[in-house]
Amino acid sequence: MSELGNRLKQAREERNISLDDLQAITKIQKRYLLGIEEGNYSMMPGKFYARAFIKQYAEAVNLNADDLFEEFKNEVPTTYKEDVPEQLSRVKTQRELPKTASKFVELLPKFGLILLILIIAVGFWIWRQNAAVNDQENENETNITEVNDSEFEKIDNVASEDETETETEITDEEPVADDEESAPPEEEKPVQTLTFKEVNGSNTVYELSGTDKFELEVIAKDRTWVGIKNGKGKTFFGEEIPKGETQANDFSAESEITVRVGNVPGTDLKINGELLKYEDTKKTPQNITIIYMKE
Repeated sequence: MSELGNRLKQAREERNISLDDLQAITKIQKRYLLGIEEGNYSMMPGKFYARAFIKQYAEAVNLNADDLFEEFKNEVPTTYKEDVPEQLSRVKTQRELPKTASKFVELLPKFGLILLILIIAVGFWIWRQNAAVNDQENENETNITEVNDSEFEKIDNVASEDETETETEITDEEPVADDEESAPPEEEKPVQTLTFKEVNGSNTVYELSGTDKFELEVIAKDRTWVGIKNGKGKTFFGEEIPKGETQANDFSAESEITVRVGNVPGTDLKINGELLKYEDTKKTPQNITIIYMKE
């Protein structure tokens, strides 16, 4: 393993990111990510791609790519040292080209190289801009669909007052005998409560109470990777969910589950139909732990 690969792998493990998670985040094939950690750049499509993959890897684990390129410049493939194909040097002509044409032929590969670098840089910049726009759109959609708990409480209170007034009117209209006892009031059903408890880095803990069921619905607003385990480490689900699809499970028999979300802005979680509000909508991936306090 190279020193650069070891530095990147250590940063990835410190942030509890697996190679599968990193593949989902960077859209780089897992075998290329492993090749970077091992310092095996010969397996890459080319030196340009090797440098681009290293830069994306570093940004995904919160390292400065420019600092890494400077520190490990003797190890990172350089695009300025690629040799002109050997076959060009063996081409023989019957007549010697003019000096001006000869210089142009010598500079032609360099111009092509510079043009290729510019195309790659522009393509990468456009990709980053589109990703930022998609993240902003997903965040706006999440903000629009969220409703404060206080608004729900106001609606419930108004409904309860209307029901009480209706029951009072019906009671006044129907005569009741002196010896009849008024029926005891019905017990109110417990109201589900989903409470934020704590956050530690990429790990967030919530507590679910006031309900006799625990149904989780994972909604993929964009392509995302999701893994679900219980408190004992048993895996229920762990794969990529295409955009627009939903994964639903009943965890009423569990006391705790942890949901690892690879693309937080593109993923909604609903608990018994209630949308879970992320404490941080931009940090990704995140581990969402839900402790179920059974009735």
